[in-house]
Amino acid sequence: MEKSLSHPEGAPALVRSSSLGSLKAEQLTCTIGAEVSGVNLGDASRDAGLFAELRSLLLQHKVLFLRDQDITRAEHVAFARRFGPLEDHPVAGSDPEHPGLVRIYKDLDSPPEHYENALHTDGTWREAPAMGAVLRCIESPPVGGDTIWVNMAEAYRRLPEHIKTQIQGLAARHSIEASFGAVMPAERRRELRERFPDAEHPVVRTHPETGEQILFVNAFATHFVNFHTPENVRFGQDYAPGAGHLLGYLISQAAVPEYQVRFRWQPNSVAIWDNRSTQHYAVQDYWPAVRRMERAGIVGDRPF
Repeated sequence: MEKSLSHPEGAPALVRSSSLGSLKAEQLTCTIGAEVSGVNLGDASRDAGLFAELRSLLLQHKVLFLRDQDITRAEHVAFARRFGPLEDHPVAGSDPEHPGLVRIYKDLDSPPEHYENALHTDGTWREAPAMGAVLRCIESPPVGGDTIWVNMAEAYRRLPEHIKTQIQGLAARHSIEASFGAVMPAERRRELRERFPDAEHPVVRTHPETGEQILFVNAFATHFVNFHTPENVRFGQDYAPGAGHLLGYLISQAAVPEYQVRFRWQPNSVAIWDNRSTQHYAVQDYWPAVRRMERAGIVGDRPF
């Protein structure tokens, strides 16, 4: 059963009956994000029907937020695995007792290269970037430390038509060497490149479940691989500046506030996001406070 609730912006919130009670999803912005209540993810890890409701809401809202999720690490991992196999991170590593659960702990002893504070889509340097992730807050700063998510299907939809025409069929190179590897000694950087060669992905990908067209370039994208055509390049000097300016313009679309939602963390808060259609940015404005998060990343498929 499903009914609408009034919402300040006129957008409906949904209440669905489930096998374990009422699940409520309140839309947070006009384009992305919903806060879900009336459900425990430990229960959802064991209940296929409840999980299916959450998955449907995720496809609709692209990122879901839940409060007061006092769950174990095993339940966290079990819930994320309902989406698919989990992946380790080659730099951050994972919890030794729960493979695939990455510990993102930031304290006064953390190195200055914190990595998160850039708009990005997880793992686009992989041939098959992550499908999504389940991130749980263990300890939050009293002020700051929010995370922003961006609807990249909306970013593509609202591009000027001539830009859509120009980027149709373009592909871009994505690199872990040029991002995580940039702060490493040369030998380690080259080893990382050997393990994870640059990946090529379409600049506009198709969501495999919703069919949406998604602008799919982010901070890991270094350059277009097929920009050099007679239509785009009249002289050799057109190549790098023309392509670079266009790529920079496309990457900048994630910074448009109308495509974003911002979430304030508390201990036991959880975010579930669709990595195929979003970018996110962890705001590092909380030093010298501590922020500890645990994330289960879900293996994805090759973009098309």
